[in-house]
Amino acid sequence: MTPVIRSAALLSALGAGWIAAWQLGLRDVDQSPVYGFFITALLGFGLYASTSGIVIAEFRAQFRTVVLAVTLGVLAKVALIFAVMFFAFREPEHLILAVAVAQIDPLSVAAVRAKSRMSDSAKALLAAWASFDDPITVLLTVYITAYALQGGAVGGVGSFAVNLVLNLALAGAAYLLWRLVRGRVRQAEEGRRALRYAVRAVMVVAVLAVGFVAVQHALLLALALLGLFFRPNLGRWVDGLAEAGMVLAIAAVGLVLAAEFSWALAGVGVVLGVAAFGAQAVVAFALTSPRRWRGDRMRLALGQQNGLTAIILALLLEPAFPGSIAVVAPAVVVVNLLHVVTNGAYDRLRPPLSRAEPEPEPAREPDRPQRTREPSATVPPLAAFRRVNPAP
Repeated sequence: MTPVIRSAALLSALGAGWIAAWQLGLRDVDQSPVYGFFITALLGFGLYASTSGIVIAEFRAQFRTVVLAVTLGVLAKVALIFAVMFFAFREPEHLILAVAVAQIDPLSVAAVRAKSRMSDSAKALLAAWASFDDPITVLLTVYITAYALQGGAVGGVGSFAVNLVLNLALAGAAYLLWRLVRGRVRQAEEGRRALRYAVRAVMVVAVLAVGFVAVQHALLLALALLGLFFRPNLGRWVDGLAEAGMVLAIAAVGLVLAAEFSWALAGVGVVLGVAAFGAQAVVAFALTSPRRWRGDRMRLALGQQNGLTAIILALLLEPAFPGSIAVVAPAVVVVNLLHVVTNGAYDRLRPPLSRAEPEPEPAREPDRPQRTREPSATVPPLAAFRRVNPAP
């Protein structure tokens, strides 16, 4: 799906949800238990889809930077976004909205990754960063919401700890199951087509069963961990279903926005979006200070995108904090517009690497001592000493 078609589909879904809400007279849709379960299930599937697409070898190579990005980096982004929002509006409740937009949307990153001019290492870093900051922001949202609703009572810490333990227990049980069956799964994948399909169907049922338990008890981190090892070979079905989930989430946004939209809240959303995009630039520059990131720092700094997770978190926050979706939805639009405009401008303004950074070795060639041995007939002398720079 091209960016133009994808944008048109999402706008159509938003309009369809909006029109349906007005025509059917739907109000307080977000208060329905069915609506809440549906939105939580979409969020859980989005987390599973994002982590199931990570290349494990690339993830291991960038593990240290990823851990810093999804822990200290997420907290730093939340702090920067909230600082801007509090300076502008003096509303402590905006801390919740800062958390909701602090993550990077993994589906959007995957959509533009193939055409990106980043190096392979930078692509791996951004993909892993986008996949794992989602569950972190989900947990932060749950904790801070509980903390705020209890008037700052410390009991929220205990709830957070219990939720974390239950997430790890569910993921651990699923991992033990996977260890028991993975040998047979590999054998089945090498067998007849009917056997392969049967085994994949059983694995899908197992994922759905774990997912139902996770959604029912709000154990969404377990689904993100599940995607690292329990991966039925479904080809592009997961990505296709993730795109469909995004469309459904946007339609759900339209159902709520029909009753919640106001220009005042949209203005708050614009400030929130600008703050989120700027926070990513600051944190990315801090995390990519080592020399190996020199050619990718700017594109990582301009890598903020928002989508499914931010929208669904806003929908989940709507019952407790009315107006959340009316603020976050415009913020998502602003962030993605800034991403398109700034990356397009940077690609046009930055010349190719071969012009901007001439090869250093040919410039020093006259200072080299003369060689008495003839160069190899199969390897040109310049190619033997030239340093290959990573593509930006």
